[in-house]
Amino acid sequence: MDTRLLLLFLGMDLLLICTPGPDMLYVMARSLGQGRRTGLTAVAGICSGYAVHTVLAAAGLAAALRAVPAALPAMRYAGAAYLIFLAFRTLASLRNPATPTPGTAPQATGRVLRQSMLTALLNPKGVLLYLSLMPQFISTETGIPLGVQLAALGLFHVVNCGILYGVIALATARAGRALTRTPKAARRISAVSGTMLLVVAAATLGTH
Repeated sequence: MDTRLLLLFLGMDLLLICTPGPDMLYVMARSLGQGRRTGLTAVAGICSGYAVHTVLAAAGLAAALRAVPAALPAMRYAGAAYLIFLAFRTLASLRNPATPTPGTAPQATGRVLRQSMLTALLNPKGVLLYLSLMPQFISTETGIPLGVQLAALGLFHVVNCGILYGVIALATARAGRALTRTPKAARRISAVSGTMLLVVAAATLGTH
């Protein structure tokens, strides 16, 4: 692959990942409300979702989505609705004092992984990355099939997300532990976590 284009992509990709957006807020909400394990599991789910995006894009789904413009808004609305569902379920658990808050009772790893993967799959920002950004860093002069180049760029994106979001998850979980030393404080943090998921849903709806 063209080394210059590859380095330019890595720089642009890191900049985009470091820019606060739905993925970052989602990881922070999970880590803050439910701890380090849940936060890292959420990161693994997001990376798995983008790995699926990579495979589908390399297989030609990106071209199919270009041909059906209405599919992208549909994904945006579905993703926002799913996040709103998760947020209200988190907030509803606070109404029953006898129910352990998410901050004190992390969810099962498999469930968090599935939820996070679905969130990434329905995130239009990730789809737009494959539709508009990655094709600009693909060269037709290298002799490497375009699908292979797209797959390589997608895997670089997955690795970058895993590293940066993993650091954010660890830092946020550490802050959450310091702020949830009492049950009352833990419930407040869980309320903040649920509210952040609503913010993520709003940010998803605002993605064009």
